[in-house]
Amino acid sequence: MAVSREAVLETLKQIDDPVSGQDVVTAGVTRALTIEGGTVRFVLEIDPKRAEAYEPVRQRAQAAVEALDGVAEVSAVLTGHQEKAPPDLQPQRRAEPQGPERVPGVAHIIAVASGKGGVGKSTVSANLACALAAQGRRVGLLDADVYGPSQPRMLGVSGRPASPDGKTILPLRNHGVTMMSIGLMTNEGQAVVWRGPMLMGALQQMLGQVQWGALDVLLVDLPPGTGDVQMTLCQKAVVDGAIIVSTPQDVALLDARKGVDMFTQLKVPVLGMIENMSTHICSACGHEEHVFGHGGVAAECETMGVPLLGEIPLHLDIRVASDGGAPIAVSKPESAQARAFHEIAQALVTQGVA
Repeated sequence: MAVSREAVLETLKQIDDPVSGQDVVTAGVTRALTIEGGTVRFVLEIDPKRAEAYEPVRQRAQAAVEALDGVAEVSAVLTGHQEKAPPDLQPQRRAEPQGPERVPGVAHIIAVASGKGGVGKSTVSANLACALAAQGRRVGLLDADVYGPSQPRMLGVSGRPASPDGKTILPLRNHGVTMMSIGLMTNEGQAVVWRGPMLMGALQQMLGQVQWGALDVLLVDLPPGTGDVQMTLCQKAVVDGAIIVSTPQDVALLDARKGVDMFTQLKVPVLGMIENMSTHICSACGHEEHVFGHGGVAAECETMGVPLLGEIPLHLDIRVASDGGAPIAVSKPESAQARAFHEIAQALVTQGVA
C-alpha cells in the first residue's frame, strides 16, 4: 500500500528547522512534495549560504521518510532561493509598447466610420479606395466590419488568402487596391458569431500579420457604432484621421455626432464628413428629389467645426456597380457619381493624409 501525503508531512514535522526553530513543514522549508507509488520526492528550499548547516537536516528528513511503510525510494534535495536583487542589478525586461504604433510599410491610416448602419459606409470606402488608386496612390483597404464584410463583393475579389509560412497572410488585389477581409476566410452566408475579444484579435491579426507592403494609405472600413473594433484600432495603430459617413436624415445625424465624439475622445482627428444619398435625380424626367432631406450633414459640419468632404448622390448606378464588383469610381469614372468620389480623394491627397 502506497504511503499517504499526510503521513509524509506528519513525519517531516518531526524534523527541526535550525533557523526558525519550527519544524521544516511549518517553517515553509518543505516544498514540491510528490508521491508516485512508493517513490517520494520533496525539496528543502533554503538560503544557499546555509547549505552546509542544512545538509544534516536533509539527511534526517530523508531517513525518516524512508522508514515509513510503503516507501520504496526517497529523493530529498536542497534548493536555494535568492534574495531579491537591488533594482540596478535586476534583469531589465523589454518595455511593452506604450500606445498605438505604425503598421510597417503603411504611411497613413484613415478610418471610414458611421454612427449607424445602412448609410453606405462600405460603398464609400470601396469607391474612395479605387479613386485614390486611380490617382496613383498605393492603396490598401481593410474590411474591419467583421459581422458584415462586404468588400470582397464590392471589389470583385474571391478566393482565400495564402499564407507561405503559417504566420504571414498575403492579401488579395483588384482595381489597384490591396484588400483584406474576414469575408475571404468564411463561406458566403456564414455568420461570424464572435465576442469582443475575438473581434479584437482578428483586427490585430489583419493589421499586423497581413503583408500589406508599401502603402501610401490604408483605408479601414469600420463596422457601424462606437464599439470594440473602433477602440482597438485607435489604441493599437496610429490612425491619421477619420471620415464619418452619414445620410442627411436626422436619425442618422444623431449617431454621426456620436461617431465624431468617439474619435475626439480617442484623440483621432476627424478629417471630415461625407453626405451619402444626398439627392436623387430621376433618370426618366430629370427631376431632383431629396429623399432623405438635404443639407443636414453640411449644417452638422458647421456646428461641429469639421469639414464637409463631399456629397454623394443616391443613384442606381452606384448600387449596381458595387454589387457587380467594379465600383463606379473605376467602372464609370467620367460619370457625375464617380466624380464625387474622385473629388474627395483629391482633397485627401491635398491634405497630405493619402
